[in-house]
Amino acid sequence: QVQLVESGGGLAQPGGSLRLSCTASGFTFSYYAMAWYRQYPRKERELVAAITSTGGDTNYRDSVKGRFTISRDNAKNTVFLLMNSLKPEDTAVYYCNTNPYKSNYWGQGTQVTVSS
Repeated sequence: QVQLVESGGGLAQPGGSLRLSCTASGFTFSYYAMAWYRQYPRKERELVAAITSTGGDTNYRDSVKGRFTISRDNAKNTVFLLMNSLKPEDTAVYYCNTNPYKSNYWGQGTQVTVSS
């Protein structure tokens, strides 16, 4: 079955950096686009960044452009989110997402907290 396992969250100071990883299994990773979402308490999940199957195209929500970079390693079935210049408003639970087999799949989420 499809599994997505995130790691790399934690506490960072404003202006600091974190790198999230999501390792996938149960489907042919290189065939599918991947995305990172985040969720604030009592809010809907919002798309943060997405990357095509080959990694040739990416897109970002406006608030993270120039600060976050999504990338993937198809040989390791892993997608990354490098987060630089972190702000307190980046504090959220971050989720990895993909949709093979016409179904939506999510990881368990990883908490990112930006605070001094």
